[in-house]
Amino acid sequence: MDADRTAPDVGFLRPAAPSPGAQRLFAGDRAEVGHVMNLSHAWAHLPDAHEALFRLLGEAADAAGVSFRQRGVLVAAAAAALRDPHCALAWGTRLAGETDPETAAAVLEGDDTPLDPTDRALARWARKLVHDPNATDPGDVQALRDAGFDDARIAALTLYIALRIAFSTVNEALGARPDRELFDRAPAAVRGAVTFGRPVAGRPEA
Repeated sequence: MDADRTAPDVGFLRPAAPSPGAQRLFAGDRAEVGHVMNLSHAWAHLPDAHEALFRLLGEAADAAGVSFRQRGVLVAAAAAALRDPHCALAWGTRLAGETDPETAAAVLEGDDTPLDPTDRALARWARKLVHDPNATDPGDVQALRDAGFDDARIAALTLYIALRIAFSTVNEALGARPDRELFDRAPAAVRGAVTFGRPVAGRPEA
């Protein structure tokens, strides 16, 4: 465990036993974001599953034919609907970089007005899968077709969002707090929109 990662920040599980998979996971975090993320301490118990999950996420995103911006719309909308502060901060920041902070904050708050029709359809589909997948209807699928997605891409979109929901569920259920670095890097508008979930690590209210 990194010296600056205290047990309350990383969640409810005891530290995972050292393993090559856990070392790869932690090294990947350090290379990508400069530190080991709190949620990765839980996934260190299942590093092979983490690798398989993200490999499948990549395959689903590729099959859906979505751009990086569109992935940001999907994940930000789903994460906020699920009240997951980790992915909301991370992907809200990425979406802000692809659009602007105000647009990213609007998506996190459930307001799709700044989005174009295609991105609006993606955000709405993501939220529907979080809130009640049994409530979708043929009109919802047709809206995606009208936005330019064929049925194979719609299936891939649905898989991508469902996998993101699974990832968020594990992180939240096992008690990891959002990294302070995620919060500090996020634009002010994004920080202001993420008012849900577990408190940010290292902040007084935590």
